[in-house]
Amino acid sequence: MFMFLDGNSQDYTKQELSDSIANSPYFSIHKDNYFITGVPTNTAINKNTANAKYQISFKQILTRSRLPWDTYLFMTYTQKSFWNIYKESFPFSDINFNPSIAIGKAFFDKEERLKGVATLSFEHESNGRDSIFSRSWNRLSLEYATNVSKNTIGRFKVWMPFAYKEGNPDLLEYTGVGQINLSHIFKPDKFFVDFRIRKGLNLDFKGSVRTRVYFNPFDNNISNQYLMLEWFVGQAEGLLNYEQSQSMIRLGYVIRTNEFKWLRGK
Repeated sequence: MFMFLDGNSQDYTKQELSDSIANSPYFSIHKDNYFITGVPTNTAINKNTANAKYQISFKQILTRSRLPWDTYLFMTYTQKSFWNIYKESFPFSDINFNPSIAIGKAFFDKEERLKGVATLSFEHESNGRDSIFSRSWNRLSLEYATNVSKNTIGRFKVWMPFAYKEGNPDLLEYTGVGQINLSHIFKPDKFFVDFRIRKGLNLDFKGSVRTRVYFNPFDNNISNQYLMLEWFVGQAEGLLNYEQSQSMIRLGYVIRTNEFKWLRGK
């Protein structure tokens, strides 16, 4: 949740982190905000199979003062849209809405140096449609983010779903009950790679792998704006047709979240 920190986890003591939170903005980016477009790699390329995908995501801190057990309350909103921009009338094929309310807690070592952050969230995700096209699920999610090596940040997330079987009773066969996300920094503010994997509940090949490559092509530019190449393989990229297998490669512009930038090692 502490996306406003900019430095190494070794540089932040418990008191320094608390001071940073007190001086941080309430409103910030949560997940990546992007617009990307591309084509399938597992079927014919035409105006019906090529598309664009964009996402907007933000976070609002609700409490500056610490709650019991040194926790902090915040809410998030993420909207992911699949847009058939190559078809006549440019229709949206699917829009997924994902609000949440969450509590975050930082963890420290014996020297009170920051080691990682855990987040407990109540999430709702749906496509906002009715009848046979309705897709939605609710979940309690627990995520822990930490520095797993010098230049690699790991985020490990599990969820307990509920109230999801109407409209998509077999959803967990494709999403599973958790995910692993690894982000590796090859060159700070220039070149990153992000890898996420989900495995469905059954002993089959259902699930997904998403790989992202971020590159800043401009010299002397240390902003959070990048070009992003994304390759998604598997199911449940969106909610409407979550059972369908696909392989999509897309390229575009991203305002990259720096939510976990402060976890970088030296």
